[in-house]
Amino acid sequence: MTYKEARVYLDELSKYGSVLGLDAIRGLLRELGDPQDDLRFIHIAGTNGKGSVLAYTSTILSEAGYRTGRYVSPTVISYLERIQVDGKWISEEMFAELTEQVRDAIARLEGAGKPVPTVFEAETAIAFLYFRETQCDLVVLEAGLGGALDATNIVRNTVCAVFSSISRDHIGVIGNTVEEIAENKAGIIKPGCTVISAGQSPTVTKILKRRAAENGCPFRQAEPDQLQVLHSDHRGILLSYKEFDHIRTVMAGIYQSENLITALEVLRALKSQGYDISHQAVRTGTERTVWPGRFTCIGEAPVFILDGAHNEDAALRLRESVKEYFPGRKLIFIMGVFKDKDYDAIVRILCPLASSVYTVDLPDRGRGLPAAKLARAAGVYCPQTMAYTGYRFDTDAYEQGLTDISAVENDLSAYQESGVRWAVGSALREAGTDDVILAFGSLSYLHQIKEAYVRSVMDSGSKTRTDRTGTAGPEKKKGGNL
Repeated sequence: MTYKEARVYLDELSKYGSVLGLDAIRGLLRELGDPQDDLRFIHIAGTNGKGSVLAYTSTILSEAGYRTGRYVSPTVISYLERIQVDGKWISEEMFAELTEQVRDAIARLEGAGKPVPTVFEAETAIAFLYFRETQCDLVVLEAGLGGALDATNIVRNTVCAVFSSISRDHIGVIGNTVEEIAENKAGIIKPGCTVISAGQSPTVTKILKRRAAENGCPFRQAEPDQLQVLHSDHRGILLSYKEFDHIRTVMAGIYQSENLITALEVLRALKSQGYDISHQAVRTGTERTVWPGRFTCIGEAPVFILDGAHNEDAALRLRESVKEYFPGRKLIFIMGVFKDKDYDAIVRILCPLASSVYTVDLPDRGRGLPAAKLARAAGVYCPQTMAYTGYRFDTDAYEQGLTDISAVENDLSAYQESGVRWAVGSALREAGTDDVILAFGSLSYLHQIKEAYVRSVMDSGSKTRTDRTGTAGPEKKKGGNL
């Protein structure tokens, strides 16, 4: 099996959709020899901040000399990004080899009339096989959806169960209230592990403490009152926390210090269990931690920020960062979100800050909210709102030679990507050197934003945006008149 064949096979599995529950993955892993039972896990659940906590924790552990696996979703840069050891992605060759093993195991299950695993369950099995093959000392594991019935919760050897900020998301799927969501996520707690939590609402903290006590687990929580932020801007943060003095991170955002101190509490818990993690490993690992799409600055003059804020709580945190870092500066937004998100809340929180908003379609057309519908919502708060869609082309744009329909007429993905390019090009032409462009929403399209930005920079022949000649030609519609 080649890598391309592996991806085709997994794409075919996606027709089974997403099914919460552990029966199918339990059967699959049993067929594969239960590789997860040979591994030890730091399991992370939460609504926002899971990826950042994972990135800090895993990078520091690698710096301390532990072979450390990462399993994350969704990815920003590459599909292979979801499975890593010591920050290095799984190779195409190894991915193909392990996918073939999983395919054969699924075929045996089908032949026996057993449930067919979903694509996420298959990917999780591939990850466990890889981590066993590479003899990982620890695996930092990000829950996909919720906790209790997520495929990752098949693991038993949990050293730490970690909770980033918990708020309302995936309403109706894992719960209708914050309390129900917290109960679901608390399902990752295993008897005897250490439970570590970010600062939470009193209700959520009470639930996590109760579930920890029921499983005989010590409970630790990050203590913001012991955090001292020494410096913070859009390029990073310098802070001190408890015994960790002058710790620097290039990860920006007002909320990022909360994610970092949660990770530091994980490391303090591991040290109390005998893991050898020096202060220097913490310092160096933190400085080396990067996580794409988390208030990531990809350019200056104008400042260009990428952020995966896709729910109400994340939008509130993003607004706080924007107001803190860029007071009085002109803000230009690019947005793309999934239709199952509370996009009305997101635009209500953020769009009043913007001088203009450009909405785009997402790569996953089935889950994505159409750019035109998002523009109608955003236009209520920012009159200068335009939908940039590549799925339909207006005659004027074509006649002006702004796009070549024939090149992409049979390729909807190319249509969508061209809409993103148009939005980026228009934002860059509008922005002055002191302005700020912020692309946010789903992580799934942020790599396209970055690629479009890089292409525009290369076309202009400079790193600063003084000559903005990028491709443009959207289907333009004012937000209030769609």
